[in-house]
Amino acid sequence: MELSPMRNMAKQKPEKPRRTKRVWRLKLNVTWQRMKKALKSGLRNRLRVHLASNLNKLPTLKINHHDLAIIRPIQHVMKKKKPIRPTMPLEKLIQLPYTAADFVDRGDAMTPTKSPVENISTRWRELHGLHNWEGLIEPLHPWLRREVVKYGEFVEATYDAFDFDPLSEFCGSCRYNPNKLFEELGLTKHGYKVTKYIYAMSHVDVPEWFERSHCTWSKDSNWMGYVAVSGDAETTRIGRRDILVAWRGTVAPTEWYSDLKTSLQRLGKTNIKVQSGFLGVYCSKGEFTRYNKLSASEQVMEEIRRLITFFRDRGEEVSLTLCGHSLGGALALLNAYDAATYFPDLFISVISYAAPRVGNIHFKEKLNELGVKTLRVVVKQDIVPKLPGFILNTILNKFTAITGRLKWIYRHVGTQLKLNMLHSPYLRRDPDYTGCHNLEIYLHLLDGYVSKTSKFRWNARRDVALVNKSTNMLITELKIPECWYERPFKGLVLNQYGRWVKPGRQAEHIPSSLSIESCQEPPPF
Repeated sequence: MELSPMRNMAKQKPEKPRRTKRVWRLKLNVTWQRMKKALKSGLRNRLRVHLASNLNKLPTLKINHHDLAIIRPIQHVMKKKKPIRPTMPLEKLIQLPYTAADFVDRGDAMTPTKSPVENISTRWRELHGLHNWEGLIEPLHPWLRREVVKYGEFVEATYDAFDFDPLSEFCGSCRYNPNKLFEELGLTKHGYKVTKYIYAMSHVDVPEWFERSHCTWSKDSNWMGYVAVSGDAETTRIGRRDILVAWRGTVAPTEWYSDLKTSLQRLGKTNIKVQSGFLGVYCSKGEFTRYNKLSASEQVMEEIRRLITFFRDRGEEVSLTLCGHSLGGALALLNAYDAATYFPDLFISVISYAAPRVGNIHFKEKLNELGVKTLRVVVKQDIVPKLPGFILNTILNKFTAITGRLKWIYRHVGTQLKLNMLHSPYLRRDPDYTGCHNLEIYLHLLDGYVSKTSKFRWNARRDVALVNKSTNMLITELKIPECWYERPFKGLVLNQYGRWVKPGRQAEHIPSSLSIESCQEPPPF
């Protein structure tokens, strides 16, 4: 059977001369090379003119020969290595990130790690979300940046002071007593005073090898955070008496078990549902435990109620700020729901870092109805804020018009401030999902954030070395050791007989069940 002539015509393709193809390839290649050269030259000239107009009158920075052996440009930032001359214009130094020489102690020549703080007494409500942070995030207002970093450092204290040594008899407790916590961690500069510690427990059956076999102070409870209140000087600066509650993230094994639960649990007879694991940590208690005869919820609400009553009786304006990282961010939202229910006229704000989803659409709507203001700080590369329901919820949330009222779908609460690890020139580019979730990474990115389209700000003041406290996320050119924040000799000391021994805690730092009881008087300021 013969094929149709139309089919034979379709199969036949006109052949082009090979010479024509070569000519066109040569033309395209030459044109593309010229375009790249012109674009590169134009950008270089434009940058030179812009910097020269502002910096041509500034003196050059003298660099001695000793420093030249230390200072090296970072390879992944500068494509071509250029020899460093004895005198380098300031306009060039501004473009360079930190080098290894910046971490060598040079006494008074070192740059301060903090900048002056302003009096925000007239704008504190706006900075805490009165208008849902409209106009303050893009670009990020410097006053808001300092406040968010400050509260993040309060949350970081719950990690720095937590005893997670499995060989310690006080594993799971705080290393310091409430009166010395901020002093030991260098946080007295913020002007707050700790009034109470919070303890939590999880009803989870774990294998015997997972339990804290060496722990004697408590086998059921963990130190979960604290309540603090602003002092007189800080109260004047921020315009009100601020009650702070800082919640710790996941560390203990039973807390990891609780995080993995994805089922929703109803609150009372309402349609409000929250993740059962988070609710278990927040509400669990035991009659025969030393530290959790009252649940974490009851402990914190008792102290908040006491402080609000005391300061309002003195005629002061009071606010409540709840903050937490990871699991702590989820607990802060549950705490906000409780507090807003009991104190409907209290200004309540939540600042969470890397917090997961907590409840359904009805939980979100109830918090909005109660007037709770929530700022969620997330990092694009961090997977935890996408949980629970990383795949299912991500897909269904794109069809909000259809699935918006479903009770079993998790919903985020509040306003989002999204950061990106790729914006920092000091962080490694290889993916490390554990490192992306670290709170110090969040604080580092916050300190350098300006807007989505801007680069990392060159005048960021926070110490870059803090990133590697418990991670290995800094680029190797900075020569900062990984996970450097640990006790000398891993807690061992050399005694008077020349033996290495594990010292006991000082009596004032030994945890006591009396610490969960509220004081009758607020801390002196």
